[in-house]
Amino acid sequence: MSSSPAYLQIQNVVKDFGGGSIAVNNVSIDIAKGEIFALLGSSGCGKTTLLRMLGGFETPTSGRIILNGQDLAGLPPYARPINMMFQSYALFPHLTVWDNIAFGLKRDGMPKDEIGARVEAMLKLVQLGKFAKRKPHQLSGGQQQRVALARSLAKKPQLLLLDEPLGALDKKLREETQIELVNIIEDVGVTCVMVTHDQEEAMTMATRIAVMSEGSILQVGAPADIYETPATRFVADFIGNVNIMEGSLSSDNPDHVIIDCADCQHYVGHGITGVAGMDVSVALRPEKIRLSTDKPANPLGEFNQVQAKVRELSYFGAFTLYHLQLPSGQIIKVSESNLERHRSDPLTWDQQVWASWSPTSQVVLTQ
Repeated sequence: MSSSPAYLQIQNVVKDFGGGSIAVNNVSIDIAKGEIFALLGSSGCGKTTLLRMLGGFETPTSGRIILNGQDLAGLPPYARPINMMFQSYALFPHLTVWDNIAFGLKRDGMPKDEIGARVEAMLKLVQLGKFAKRKPHQLSGGQQQRVALARSLAKKPQLLLLDEPLGALDKKLREETQIELVNIIEDVGVTCVMVTHDQEEAMTMATRIAVMSEGSILQVGAPADIYETPATRFVADFIGNVNIMEGSLSSDNPDHVIIDCADCQHYVGHGITGVAGMDVSVALRPEKIRLSTDKPANPLGEFNQVQAKVRELSYFGAFTLYHLQLPSGQIIKVSESNLERHRSDPLTWDQQVWASWSPTSQVVLTQ
């Protein structure tokens, strides 16, 4: 991020619906020009309310929203240099694709020849030129989504808001459309704020992600930062699969800590500035655990390894997911990539195995 003022500034924004219902609680975010920024969280966390305040459909109880130096307070939706694309797409069923895209331009009184040129440019951008005369019901879900995007971009907004943009699509089409949508947004260069509850969608599409819970921002960062270095237990648990082991801090050093857990001792390659004996959690992603039938040769001695029993296994083609029962009874997940067509030492139910991991694989969580 540059040191220059952010393109979109959300400053101490609160939305209180009364009766103790605070949907957005003192949220502050700076978003750079050209960024695709995702608000990620479960239903009811406040992300859609925040998006609606950006669009002018809700009024903040307090706080400021500044876009490109302009305070948006008091501006109705139609007067803001912002367009919002809804999950339902909200296309006009009686209008053709061409007229749907042209609708906002006509309402703004743009000259006919300019409208024609802008619509044709948008059709080319979303690769729907040959569908210009079709009605929305004659298009697939993915095509309707691109029409809605073209209509949102036609007025060249300073800010594009996306509300669960791919929620109406099936899984395979959603995955295909994610990259396509990002490419279109980046080609135009528009700044974008999107709301989603789908972590994969946020990780795939966004430059940065804000994880929200109960109206507050818990962490903001690039997808890799959110996944690999979660700031709280909630973020670790919400993003991807994770194993959480409860323990206490045994030793804290600038370059490593030692955590005593019920089933093993963790040697973690970072310090936490804690107090010996304090309660902590260790987060360990399933794909960072190695499995072997024999006890592994470990330069760390007895740290970062535990013997366990295979309770469940599920084959997913690209990887196999194992559920291992530790001596304490805790179940942990291990995801192992299927690099070979057939494993030389296939594992099976109720088999005793060794799980081990490197000192850079875990994250110690204090909250």
